[in-house]
Amino acid sequence: MARNPLQALARNPHGYRWLMKRSGLVAWNERAVRRVTGDRLGVLDLVGIPSAQVITVGRRTGRARTTTLQLIKDGEELLVVGSNWGSADEPAWVHNFSATSLVDVRRRGDRFQAAVRELTGDERDRAWTTIVAAWPNYEIAQSMAGGRTFRLFALRPV
Repeated sequence: MARNPLQALARNPHGYRWLMKRSGLVAWNERAVRRVTGDRLGVLDLVGIPSAQVITVGRRTGRARTTTLQLIKDGEELLVVGSNWGSADEPAWVHNFSATSLVDVRRRGDRFQAAVRELTGDERDRAWTTIVAAWPNYEIAQSMAGGRTFRLFALRPV
């Protein structure tokens, strides 16, 4: 069975650190792949990582904002991590998620609404364990974030 070299790079801790330091390049390629495939695929899809485009309303602008996020399945819910590639700054989308109760999710032609809920306390701790079991490299991202604790959200299809 042929192995996906992009997936091998992303799953390798050293390769992952290399990619995280070049997050701007990855973001540019995400936009390019989405444009070429008519929004059917993105970089994470090519790497073999479960992801979706999540559309929310900007809390200040009221405009639709689309972000590609990695998804971790947890029962009926999808977990997302505000890692921002291990940056000390939070990604802008976490503020929009905090200000809304519903988002639109688009995954390979499937589109649905999901209720958004920020996870805290014991529920957050349990979710973090699930997330790291599914994608251990989130621990690398957390170690690079300058002491910032990643915010976690659960998306439940409605």
